[in-house]
Amino acid sequence: MRYRTFGRSGLPVSEIGHGTWAMGTMWGPRDDASALEALSFGFERGINFIDTAWVYGNGHSERLIAKALKESGEKAFIATKCPPKNRAWPAKPGVPAQEVFPADYLIEMTETSLKNLETDCVDLQQLHVWDDAWLEQGDWQEAVAKLKAQGKIRFFGVSLNDHQPDSGLRLVESGLVDSVQVIYNLFDQTPRERLLPLCREKQVGVIVRVPLDEGGLSGTLTPETRFGKGDWRVHYFKGDRLKETCERAKGFSFLVRPPIQSIAQAALKFCLSDPAVSTVIPGMRSVKHVEANTEVSDLEGFSEEELKKAYAMAWPRNYYPSY
Repeated sequence: MRYRTFGRSGLPVSEIGHGTWAMGTMWGPRDDASALEALSFGFERGINFIDTAWVYGNGHSERLIAKALKESGEKAFIATKCPPKNRAWPAKPGVPAQEVFPADYLIEMTETSLKNLETDCVDLQQLHVWDDAWLEQGDWQEAVAKLKAQGKIRFFGVSLNDHQPDSGLRLVESGLVDSVQVIYNLFDQTPRERLLPLCREKQVGVIVRVPLDEGGLSGTLTPETRFGKGDWRVHYFKGDRLKETCERAKGFSFLVRPPIQSIAQAALKFCLSDPAVSTVIPGMRSVKHVEANTEVSDLEGFSEEELKKAYAMAWPRNYYPSY
């Protein structure tokens, strides 16, 4: 496992981090035993960055992380997220910040996550949605300052709305955030145009989510794949979406060559090809996933010619439902 400096924090974080959404909710039946095993094996493989959120099972993923850390005796950089008070994903334009992240609510939810994680301080607290207009609105900045002063959070960041990387440009320029979390993958490469260069310039950490396009770049889905009860991807890949996704994913097969063994490894290595990226957080619920994904960090990357070819095959789109 290789490590990168997390923005201006000066702290080393593993290139492959552990995403935990699937451990909490919306991905079919939960298997806590397998999730704990995956977290523990991740520590053995060098993972020291874990991303979670209160909404991942109303604290369930956070509690699993606390248990895994306690049982293993390991330490890790933990990033969690405060859900919007109006429970609207993505952030709705025109809704004021004070209705979504009022200071007292942000503090309350942070303290709830601290209890779930069984710690006095979380390394990174993030807003789980973002609207560019909020930069001049509300009292959320006061809450962040208070939480930092009280030692309840070390760093603060924002998880940008799905496929809206440019909504974080002014935020990064402002110096108010230590990190941003953004969708970046072989299909949606738009963060590479403006957000990633700016984050590198301003020394703002970048957490890449959805590197495998919710499974579309995992190499395990086919047009015949059927998702189980409780798996939200029934909607994400509805209609002809799954068929087209699988066809386009095959187009990146030229990236699968020694030492890259699969489209999933190629997709992760692509994300790590940009030096602005601090860590990539694929969801991993099994030891098998952890083993394959953590191998990527030490593998040789792509040539300039390979990257240029991949850049030309970008396919930005938004399949996410609104909640």
